[in-house]
Amino acid sequence: MRRNWMFWGGVVFLSLLVLFAVFGPYMRHAWNAPVGTARMGPSADFWLGTDEQGRDVFARLAYGARLSLTIGITVQIIAVVVGVIVGVLGVYGPRWVSSPLMRLTDGMFAFPDLLLAIMLVGLFGMGIKPIVASLAIAAWPSVARLVRTQVASLKDREFVVAAQAMGASTPYLVVKHILPHLAGVLMAVMMVDVAATILSESTLSFLGIGVQLPEASWGSMIQTGNSYKQNQPLLLLWPCLMLSLTVFALNFVGDGLRAMTDPKGSETR
Repeated sequence: MRRNWMFWGGVVFLSLLVLFAVFGPYMRHAWNAPVGTARMGPSADFWLGTDEQGRDVFARLAYGARLSLTIGITVQIIAVVVGVIVGVLGVYGPRWVSSPLMRLTDGMFAFPDLLLAIMLVGLFGMGIKPIVASLAIAAWPSVARLVRTQVASLKDREFVVAAQAMGASTPYLVVKHILPHLAGVLMAVMMVDVAATILSESTLSFLGIGVQLPEASWGSMIQTGNSYKQNQPLLLLWPCLMLSLTVFALNFVGDGLRAMTDPKGSETR
């Protein structure tokens, strides 16, 4: 029951976050224009105050949520597509294809994800598109390894063997019989990995090599708020709170989905 409460709490928070990201940037004031005095406290006009340039913190937090969710989801879609292709080829592909792909996948784990992303940003340049490309390159190996393990365990199951005996082709087996069984696991993993991607993007922006101005990112807002933490701690509190709650919610939802798609977990419950 406790786990269920955390799961549904995460679902409610993420639903509100999506609404916040869609409508929040222009609900009260524009996110990218000064609309008041610099570093004002919360008030009826500015619910969360203003930043160092007089911009509405509420609107900038909402735009940061839109940016973080867009980057996180885009990166994971790319990672899942590449990971599924590589993982399936690692099982069903000819040896001259599967072996190099799996060695490449193993080699990618030699680099820590964040350090690899920093190196790739240095090569590609800074901005949203380089960030997406860098984080996607760092994210697909874990998906590929998971898919390969799951496909290898499913290929000898009775329903797959029966379909193969009836003349089903390999693409048909993969699309119609194997991948549907991976949908729940991949969805659970995606939720957790979106949280890691958002955290990585915020870290890169905090370091000044991620999303660049005038775009609003939670990481860059944390960096700015850190400069005023003595006199204006709320400028640091709001983006840190939003980032933490989002990461927690995504992990709670991912853990709940993993529990629901785990047969052993179902038997235990």
